Amino acid sequence: MNRYTLVRTALASSRRPAVSAIRSPAAAVPSGARQLSAVRNARAATPCGLATAKIQPSVFNSRHFTTSRSASQTVYKQEEIRQYSLTHPEEFWMEAAKEIDWIEQPTRAMVTPDPAKPHKVSWFPDGKLNVCYNALDRHVQSGRADQTALIYDSPVTGSVRKYTYGQLLERVKQAATMLRRSGVSKGDRVLIYMGAVPEAIVAMLACARLGAIHSVVFGGFASNELAKRIEDCQPKVILASSCGVENKDKIVPYKPLLDGALEVCRSRPAKVVVLQRPQLVVPLNEGEVSWAEAVDAIEDNELYHGFETVSSDDPLYILYTSGTTGQPKGVVRPSGSHAVVLKYTMERMYACAPGKVYWSASDLGWILGHSYICYGPLINGSTTVLFEGKPVGTPDPSAFYRVLDQHKVNTFFTAPTAMMILRREDPHAEYRKKYNLSHVKAMFLAGERCLPEIHRWWVRHVTGVDDTGKVVHEIVGPVNNVASDNWWQTETGSPLVGIQVGLSENGSEIPPIKYGSAGMPVQGVDLRVLRIKDEFDEDTEIDHSPEEATRGEIGNIVLKLPLPPGIMNTLWNDEERFFSAYFKRFPGYYDTGDTGMIDQDGYVHILSRADDIINVAAHRISTSSLEEVIVEHNEVAETCVVARPHSIKGSVPVVIAVLKHHRLDHTLDEIKNDLVREIRQRVGPFASLYPHNVIFVERLPKTRSGKVLRKMIRSMISKLAMDGNSPDVCPIPTPATIEEEVVKDELWNAVRGWIKTSPQE
Repeated sequence: MNRYTLVRTALASSRRPAVSAIRSPAAAVPSGARQLSAVRNARAATPCGLATAKIQPSVFNSRHFTTSRSASQTVYKQEEIRQYSLTHPEEFWMEAAKEIDWIEQPTRAMVTPDPAKPHKVSWFPDGKLNVCYNALDRHVQSGRADQTALIYDSPVTGSVRKYTYGQLLERVKQAATMLRRSGVSKGDRVLIYMGAVPEAIVAMLACARLGAIHSVVFGGFASNELAKRIEDCQPKVILASSCGVENKDKIVPYKPLLDGALEVCRSRPAKVVVLQRPQLVVPLNEGEVSWAEAVDAIEDNELYHGFETVSSDDPLYILYTSGTTGQPKGVVRPSGSHAVVLKYTMERMYACAPGKVYWSASDLGWILGHSYICYGPLINGSTTVLFEGKPVGTPDPSAFYRVLDQHKVNTFFTAPTAMMILRREDPHAEYRKKYNLSHVKAMFLAGERCLPEIHRWWVRHVTGVDDTGKVVHEIVGPVNNVASDNWWQTETGSPLVGIQVGLSENGSEIPPIKYGSAGMPVQGVDLRVLRIKDEFDEDTEIDHSPEEATRGEIGNIVLKLPLPPGIMNTLWNDEERFFSAYFKRFPGYYDTGDTGMIDQDGYVHILSRADDIINVAAHRISTSSLEEVIVEHNEVAETCVVARPHSIKGSVPVVIAVLKHHRLDHTLDEIKNDLVREIRQRVGPFASLYPHNVIFVERLPKTRSGKVLRKMIRSMISKLAMDGNSPDVCPIPTPATIEEEVVKDELWNAVRGWIKTSPQE
């Protein structure tokens, strides 16, 4: 018996009795639980669990892959594993699937049902499971009932609450009982509009328990956009909060926004349940009920203890992302493959073992909240932190450092924008000095490209390593306090590119961090860069003969089919759009919509969205390459570069910059001239940045997840530059995801003033 099997045997023997063994009478136990009991009993005799999988441990166990070095190159363990996963996908992913508890174990890793549709891959097609069971029940049964599962830290309400796995399971059962009484069953949709509160996670897991499909819409979403999502997914039940709390002085009422959405919806839910937060108790309409009455009041003897068996390809959730047509795209996440990949990445990518604390500083309404606040940490048996606050203002720039220290966070995940905000408000990281962060093993940045200077600033002040001027950060000695970028999308659900910090405790076996790069491709990802062709600039075109770019050449980032597990398998109610948006343009590939390059060392650089490329006199320039230079100026906190139409060159860049909150050592004109000079020297004169195209503003418009609203800014500049008309009220539509609408008005006034004094181009 090999060591891997011995580990599985130990895990199997340490688990508590199966569900069916602790429920009485037997007739009340659902079929899914009885089947899972049989599977778990079989595992006691055959610990590896999959009778058909004859896999050697070296296929999956990272200890059996090594980093190899020669005079000409180093091949890291991460790349060894990735190559194996591409050449032996069946063996690799069947082994990965063993880390999930299946009700009916899969006998195949993947099939392509229709060869004419290579983008439609079914992962673990005959497998059946329950995701909520994997997130809660199995941990309670294996001895983690008293371990903290969820820490709710809310500086805006002044509260911290902790829930053990046992307590969280009971609350989920209460919510599932309520949903079941409301007529919700497998395949029904439930819309969740609650914000960053524990009840939102409870609601998500309760839906998964019943096989219902949840759709989380972040709190505060405008009525018209909320209505679009209600109309599209037609939820049987809506779960909402009365309000959101931005800070101690700002309450955002949610219920009026929901009422406004329902007024214009043709499809209405059978039931609306409202969590009445003490900060704002709202009157309920006829047929509506409070969470306290509908959920909290359910007694133990009334609980529904069962769970629904779902197929691997059955939807776990719908997550809407903005679409270019104005109609949101409902990304559908398959249950089984998503669970497998989340479990794999929690330890190998994010270096978070069961029992350790994982904190993603995000909103539950975004993909990060789904994958790595709710499901990933809980499926892994870790402790997850749900933070209701912001990097500054709740109450000051110490918020992140305080949470990291107080809750002994092992792995931290946030957006580069949060780092920019901290750098702007606290450039010398004085607040950080008050806290001990030595226990933080790994820190990850994602959401948009992390500019090298921002990354170096974080490393310097958080880890104490000064990499000023350096391109590469070597991981020396034991892996600890590592800060890495990574890249993925709502559509993919988990990382495509990164540094897999959890593959070794030895820093020499981990690829060095390269500033400006998201890392290297991970398991199952066959990432390519396709050459940009002038004749295929429009998204509606099809490139029947795509050409791969050379190393260092900027092009379209794509994934060669078949796609790895866990990625969306359709768009809700729109299979045609699913194909045309992602697979039509480059046959045989998934089009990420991003541009970038692979450098000579194999690192992937994600530079910008395809529409963030500026064409200046036939020179294609990534806005990110300009922003990288600009943000290194010691007076600039953050920036956004967009295109301005030019009569001769086609386009030229416009820089919109936010200055740091401290006394300036230079005049504004001096800063403008500095930026122009640096761009000319480091990017080239062809970039055509002129001093009059540098605009200083107080802040940039952003989404609730911290992404700069670049499309809106581009639209403003184009409108003003081409029309010559500057109305008092901004004519550009307000994005549904904007955090503060007033920032849009501030920016419009700033660019209106700029265009009046700017030379005609």
